[in-house]
Amino acid sequence: MQWTSRQPNVPPSILDRALLRRAALRYAAHGWSVTPGSYLTGHRFDCGRPDCSISGCHPALTEWAASASDDPVRIAAWWRRLPHTVLLTTGTSFDVLEVPASVGRLGPGIGPVAVTAGGRWMFLTRPGGPLRPELERRLDVVRHGAGSWIPAPPSRMPEGQVRWEVHPDRSQWRLPDPEEVQEKLIAALGTDRRAGAVVVPRQLSTSRRAA
Repeated sequence: MQWTSRQPNVPPSILDRALLRRAALRYAAHGWSVTPGSYLTGHRFDCGRPDCSISGCHPALTEWAASASDDPVRIAAWWRRLPHTVLLTTGTSFDVLEVPASVGRLGPGIGPVAVTAGGRWMFLTRPGGPLRPELERRLDVVRHGAGSWIPAPPSRMPEGQVRWEVHPDRSQWRLPDPEEVQEKLIAALGTDRRAGAVVVPRQLSTSRRAA
């Protein structure tokens, strides 16, 4: 018998779809609602709706907030044919504080924390609590609450894959207090030499800035 180290030639789209479905099911198993997002085709995102003109990452379903689910049967069906981006809806199971990399790297070492290849750090916290004034006045800091979403690993953005900087396993899927995370991010702002150079993230719109 002849052995070989060659791996089966699996088309990337099939492999991506399987990995994304597996991730979505795992998030759902921990009570995190997911919804399918548009998927990257070349330099733009495609949601499958012929009348959609949005080129950036966005939900694939029109009524995405109402249809978001942690039901494994529904999730498996969503990812059966297309490599949808995995979107986590915010405001129920958790909120998210999204900051630039220059602040995120100096921020709290508690998780979970997801990072985009474009340099956005997303700190998942328990839901509730307003954004502190020191963070609210910065256009490059976004709080995702009810009516918003974030792309979750291993979703692919134009710059590369979203990844976990601090995986939920490290905190046993427990979420930190939002006030504690905000305090540490404010402290990081004080030591960030680039704090004055605010760059508004292009992928975010004002409609996604949660109140």
